[in-house]
Amino acid sequence: MAEKDKSYLYKLKPIIDRLPAVTKPEGHVVFRKKMMWVVLTLILYFVMTNVMLYGLDEAKTIDLFASYRAIMAGAQGSLMHLGIGPIVTGSIIMQLFTGAKIIKLDLSDDDDQAIYQGTQKFLVIIMIFVEAIPQVYGYLVPSDTFVSNLNGIWVGHGDGLAKTIIVVELFVGSYLVFLMDEVVSKWGLGSGISLFIAAGVAQASFTGTINFVAADPTQPFSVRNPPTGTIPKTIYLFQHMSAGQLASGGYERILIQNPNPVIALVGTLIIFFFVAYAESSRIELPLSHGEARGARGRYPIKLIYASNIPVILMSALLANISMFSMLFWSHPSMSKFPILGHNWMLGAYEAGSTRPISGLAYYTSTIRGVGDWLLPLTNPSYASMLGTHNQLQLLIHVIVFVGLMVFGSVLFAKFWIETTNMGPEAVAEQIMNQGMQIPGFRREPKVLKRVLERYIPVVTVLSGAVVGILAAGADLIGTVGNTSGTGVLLAVGIMIQFYEAMGREQMMEMHPVLRGMLGGQ
Repeated sequence: MAEKDKSYLYKLKPIIDRLPAVTKPEGHVVFRKKMMWVVLTLILYFVMTNVMLYGLDEAKTIDLFASYRAIMAGAQGSLMHLGIGPIVTGSIIMQLFTGAKIIKLDLSDDDDQAIYQGTQKFLVIIMIFVEAIPQVYGYLVPSDTFVSNLNGIWVGHGDGLAKTIIVVELFVGSYLVFLMDEVVSKWGLGSGISLFIAAGVAQASFTGTINFVAADPTQPFSVRNPPTGTIPKTIYLFQHMSAGQLASGGYERILIQNPNPVIALVGTLIIFFFVAYAESSRIELPLSHGEARGARGRYPIKLIYASNIPVILMSALLANISMFSMLFWSHPSMSKFPILGHNWMLGAYEAGSTRPISGLAYYTSTIRGVGDWLLPLTNPSYASMLGTHNQLQLLIHVIVFVGLMVFGSVLFAKFWIETTNMGPEAVAEQIMNQGMQIPGFRREPKVLKRVLERYIPVVTVLSGAVVGILAAGADLIGTVGNTSGTGVLLAVGIMIQFYEAMGREQMMEMHPVLRGMLGGQ
């Protein structure tokens, strides 16, 4: 590529080359070692979710990502407080800018691909501070003891020093997550981000199903304070409620009302089996070898061709809308920002709550099961759940949320295909490099590209729409453990893909000649 044609992002190369990174393995990494790195990374992830930020007053902490905690793969007040938020946000920005041709990079070129990935890494660092600083200087409050101890070191500056230390802790935790993702991608199997999401959702779903702790642990068990897990809650209420109590609202509490109603457990199981079916649905294009007569194969184009990445990106985008709208509404400094500051049209919140009550943030916020919308829409006795809204506003909220999830997933699916070399042109080149062709067509890249253009663009749009509908539909039904329908959808898809990746790796271990054909190292 000529110097004058190079992207302006090449000016960042001196900085990018100095950023900490995980080196690629020089040769093939055996399956056993890959699994070892995956397990070790997962253990480190769970350790980090249980290491609380030093000096933080947990009682005064407000979690801006409360509604998206499972998808963000984090834990409130821990080193994983920001979760994968900065990584995914950086990816969203790079994909949007590349897809809109604002950033001119040819991702089929190795140098441009390296600059793309390096710039994304640099952007992740920026996003860590963008997300950490406003939260620390507004919602992550340092404890009085920590501040007073630091005042002894630097009189009058204890609060500022305490907040700076917490920002540094968040940076270290978030950048470690980024490096852990690189470890899994380069030395393990699949994607670290996906692995963390699946682990967090699986943990929350398990506890949401069998948790025996009462809704208010400080009070004894009662009909008003039953266990929170779906199974123990259902058993307890059936044992301690009379027939009259069950008939006058008990069944609704058990079946529909949060937390962890029976319908949420049923919805979780339905999503599990439906995603498993969708992952196995595919179109297979017949291939034959151009030189070895009789050698044949198939190129599979899955129904969920773009994987579950579009839903991750769309959910992260909605999470950022929620976070920044709350910052502009109630943050001590950002609420004074011209036009956006304390503007109800962007989003309004009640004191101490992370759920918007009006504005853009309300209509884009996640819906938590049928208890959030079906009960107040169909049963007048639950009209109080509408709060300051009427039924029409709630219905618009449902329609807008579902529409955004579907449209956004389709959009990100198209961007993802182009930025990961899964488009018709890139796939045609991959097939040609393997010496394969479609029977009955000339062995030329342009011809193969035209054939693939009949399928890949259509399946890409369908793929994005399917995962968007599944995620939004699962949110409407509800899931156990407050993991959100999107979280369950992602976790199931990730586990299936990880299982398939394990199968491919084991096959390549037994038959090394297949490694090149399947894209292994």
